[in-house]
Amino acid sequence: MSDGDPPFRSGFVSLVGRPNVGKSTLLNRLVGTKVSIVSDRPQTTRTEVRGVRTTPSEQIVFLDTPGIHKPRTLLGERCNERSLATLEHVDVVCFLLEASGAIGPGDRFIAGQLAGIETPIVLVVNKVDAASKPDVARRLSGAAELGDFDAFVPLSARTGDGVDALLDELVARLPEGPHYYPDDVVSDQPEAFLVAELVREKLLAVARDELPHSIAVTAEPLEPTGEADDADDAGDAREPVLVYRVVVQVERDSQKGIVIGRRGAVLKQAGTEARHELEALLGARVYLDTVVRVERDWQRRVHALDRLGL
Repeated sequence: MSDGDPPFRSGFVSLVGRPNVGKSTLLNRLVGTKVSIVSDRPQTTRTEVRGVRTTPSEQIVFLDTPGIHKPRTLLGERCNERSLATLEHVDVVCFLLEASGAIGPGDRFIAGQLAGIETPIVLVVNKVDAASKPDVARRLSGAAELGDFDAFVPLSARTGDGVDALLDELVARLPEGPHYYPDDVVSDQPEAFLVAELVREKLLAVARDELPHSIAVTAEPLEPTGEADDADDAGDAREPVLVYRVVVQVERDSQKGIVIGRRGAVLKQAGTEARHELEALLGARVYLDTVVRVERDWQRRVHALDRLGL
């Protein structure tokens, strides 16, 4: 960098909001690739997911946090704790609201938590593509009553409209800093985490309302092999394959049947869709060895959550 160039800026930005306001969709849009799973079911994100955006002049590390909600289980309590813990340890907070619908108790609760911090806060009104202009204007006006925010940005994470304006607001508030990650890194999540999350995303999409949120998925890599157990599922059996052992965990025997589906149809469809997306993201053939297990009330048990990393 020459003496006349602007300083390199870098920092951490937390995305917070109630469930299903579009935090994960926005993260993927900001980073430019998929690093966090997306579902129209609330409370899909359970852990902090980091996405990294790097340009010649700045690097932003985004933290996609679980939706803050009224918890009913120990898992819900832990998700809230993770989200709130990020607020004072980042450089900027993005507080997301939906453009349509009323501002609810959950939004007001989060605004109250933000009122006590000194971190700059950018209020983001998301999903403007699904709202009328009067709705967006009303939401911006109502949002101003929630607190003293540093900036207001209406946008659509789905279409990308308004995202550049958000980036301008964020970069303006970043300090001078180093590269925290190499230029080609878009997430610090291990590959096995992405595998497990994509399988969970596809199960939520395939089973829709029949599948409860009492499902957890873990994955571990197995020794790479030159042969797949099923050439139709894994591609050319002569090509090297990335092999993962995937465990889908539910709380009830009845839920196990829902996840597997009639003659294994639900599990097969979800696994096939996850594999296709993984192969596109990882640039290699993927084989998933998937099983479904029952662990009673895992969402409410400390040791079960610890073992799952939740």
